[in-house]
Amino acid sequence: MFRTDVQNTGVAIVGGGLAGMATALRLQASGLSTVVFEAHGHLGGCAGYWRHKGFSFDVGATTLVDFEPGGVGAELLDSVGAPAIVGEQLPGYEAWLPDRTVTLHRDHDQWHAERLAKFGDDAYHRAFWAELDRIADVFWQASRAGIKLPMRRPADVLRNVTAVGLRHLPAARHLRETLVQAMRRHRVDHDQALKTLLGMLVEDTVHSSVERAPLINAALGITIRGAGLTRHYGGMHGFWRTLVGHYRKLGGLVRTGTRVHRVRAGFEITTSRGVTRADQVVLAVPAATARALCGDLPVARRLSRYLERDRGEMGGAVIVFLGVPEAEIGGHGLTHHQFCHDYTQPFGDGNNMFVSVSAPGDTLSAPPGHRAVMISTHTSLSAWSTLDTEGYAHRKKEIGERLINLARRAYPALGDRAVVAEVGTPRAFERYAFRPDGAVGGPHQTLRNSNQYAVPHDLGGRGLWLAGDSTWPGLGTVACVLGSRIVADGIRRERRLR
Repeated sequence: MFRTDVQNTGVAIVGGGLAGMATALRLQASGLSTVVFEAHGHLGGCAGYWRHKGFSFDVGATTLVDFEPGGVGAELLDSVGAPAIVGEQLPGYEAWLPDRTVTLHRDHDQWHAERLAKFGDDAYHRAFWAELDRIADVFWQASRAGIKLPMRRPADVLRNVTAVGLRHLPAARHLRETLVQAMRRHRVDHDQALKTLLGMLVEDTVHSSVERAPLINAALGITIRGAGLTRHYGGMHGFWRTLVGHYRKLGGLVRTGTRVHRVRAGFEITTSRGVTRADQVVLAVPAATARALCGDLPVARRLSRYLERDRGEMGGAVIVFLGVPEAEIGGHGLTHHQFCHDYTQPFGDGNNMFVSVSAPGDTLSAPPGHRAVMISTHTSLSAWSTLDTEGYAHRKKEIGERLINLARRAYPALGDRAVVAEVGTPRAFERYAFRPDGAVGGPHQTLRNSNQYAVPHDLGGRGLWLAGDSTWPGLGTVACVLGSRIVADGIRRERRLR
């Protein structure tokens, strides 16, 4: 029998990942009453954390992008009165290619010198990098100025012209171009090492490939170091502890361990703790979940065509969580690394993997004298979906051992005396993060499903909004924060028009 928890609220947010919480924070800070429903035991979603034996491990995102002054993330914190990020500002990280290592510096001048030294200092490479930098500069600034896609009304066009700036409008011609087309135009597409590095960065940031990634999206993903990468003290656990604490101070309500079963007309929300009636609703969940929750509402039908279009475009992830003695990590000034081990093999399952290590002295992430290590890689969902119990256990053990062995290229003793050694798979994301089939990160970004063709935030009609990795821009912490701004603005605009 249901018991009623919250009977009425101004705005109900379904999904306590970064998109949902950022939207809730903006609305609560502007005077609206909000409640966040999260099925898991704590907030975070795919930018969350897992605590075990005194360690706190990041699950999914390990860094915050553009949270420094002037950035998209900093705008969120400033607008809601939240404290600034406290943590390790990464000076860059190291990419380990089969035949060379490349330091991906945050500082532009250092990065410019490094990339010419490692990939070629000729007119073709210089022209390619110069164009990539110009595109990234224009659209990073446009993102910070509040660009909105897809454009649905004349006001959106005006907003975007203002965000991009009249003198930069010619850059919009790249909207129908892929990254590999730009490489061909500059005659650098046969540079195997360059193409591999860019492919690694693009897969991690826009969940796509060099051949399919829209050029503008790829340029932003490739240059995220310049926007600033920060690992919060305590990792995502520390970040969420601060963010949720501030939301509660503002009067916001959090309902963790609460599954939403249905959203009906009139915005009656049936949950595992009762029925809530809201004036407006934000669905900060995957598109497939949103459709299932809203089966009787028009938005379910509207979402179906997007889901059909993106069928087969979803992917999963595998993460190894290691809690290790400090001695196993010594000898490196950088705490983050990315690896490709074989130019001839496709990415995934260790060939393109990211290693993130907690900062020295971060005792919220690891006990004194220890460090938390996360090794992550993309994986095909189909490779896991048909396994029986024995096959699943074998594959999980095998890929965990493989990722640790591959990471020993940077840390030779990694895992020798591990206090914690666990593996998260798509099945874990399905069970604990409630991701359909364990898919993470939204659909692979291509010209046919990104930017002007992305799922709109207002697809639900008046009062029902979508946020998160199913909508534009779709991926990563900075994308979720940018989307939250669009949704919160829309909700406040609806209120003024009543």
